[in-house]
Amino acid sequence: MRGRPSSRPTTHRTRKACNDSGVNDIAGLKGKTVATPFVSTTHYQLMFALKQAGLGPSDVKVLNMRPPEVAAAWERGDIDATFIWDPVLSKAKASGKVIASAADIAKEGRATFDGVVVDRAFAEANKDFMVKLVKLLADADKRYQTDKAKWTPDSDEVKAVAKWTGADPKSVPQGLAAYRFLPLEQQASAEWLGGGAATALKQTAEFLKEQGKVPGLAPDYGKFVNPEFVKEAGR
Repeated sequence: MRGRPSSRPTTHRTRKACNDSGVNDIAGLKGKTVATPFVSTTHYQLMFALKQAGLGPSDVKVLNMRPPEVAAAWERGDIDATFIWDPVLSKAKASGKVIASAADIAKEGRATFDGVVVDRAFAEANKDFMVKLVKLLADADKRYQTDKAKWTPDSDEVKAVAKWTGADPKSVPQGLAAYRFLPLEQQASAEWLGGGAATALKQTAEFLKEQGKVPGLAPDYGKFVNPEFVKEAGR
């Protein structure tokens, strides 16, 4: 597993509020209508952020909408705010303002991240491949980190991201800039694969149980996280 906190490239989840909604922070969502896809990382972070702001289930009307439905509701003015990703995010930004992002909520203790998940038996039987894969991913991260200016809307890299995500190429560089790309030594640290990722998995599972999507919780989520390949790739 390879953790990347905050958000995916060009699917940067940001809570947007309409410019005329009168909302300037999360607490200002009281009495407002917010749309987000339920049982997603956006829903997970949204509910945590509302709770942190002292808002309960009856204080905010949270609607379950798929991204296309969010876009349509935003254009009609049916919702006051949304917590969503690109390409809908880019459209919302045109007439809205950012009041919080996934990165902001991560700092409060509810990080979301991308991880590589593989069948345990496959990983055991293909350790050399797994280490090579991790190295290739780390090299790609490093190339971006050391030459971000190269990633323009006209670059092949950005066009590729836009192709696979459906985002506007113009929004990709901004989405990437909000993303943290961790070096191997940090991925293997206690903050992530050494313990933090397991904590995040447990917190997410607890949320899913509250939503009635899983019947129970595992006693230990550490067994689902393996730092072995990251450590080996970093040697």
